[in-house]
Amino acid sequence: QVQLVESGGGLVQPGGSLRLSCAASGFMVSRSAMRWYRQAPGKERELVGGISSTGSFTNYADSVKGRFTISRDNAKNTVYLQMNSLKPEDTAVYYCNRPGPVNYWGQGTQVTVSS
Repeated sequence: QVQLVESGGGLVQPGGSLRLSCAASGFMVSRSAMRWYRQAPGKERELVGGISSTGSFTNYADSVKGRFTISRDNAKNTVYLQMNSLKPEDTAVYYCNRPGPVNYWGQGTQVTVSS
């Protein structure tokens, strides 16, 4: 049974950093592309970025490029989203996603950037 559990969200001041984790079970992240999405209040869910199944390639939305980094730890079967230089507009619920014929989602973790 595929399961994704996000953690690491919280309240941070502008310019601060957070690292989100997505612990996977029921499949191996080392063999799967993975993505991070976010959804701000009143807005549609948007793609933040992704990592390829080989782990060799990552891509990011223009709004986070240069500030966010996606990585994974195969031994822990976990994918990470390192977020630096956070801005108030980064405030959202962040979701981990395994794309495929069936899309799997985590429950989300709230990130609030505010002074």
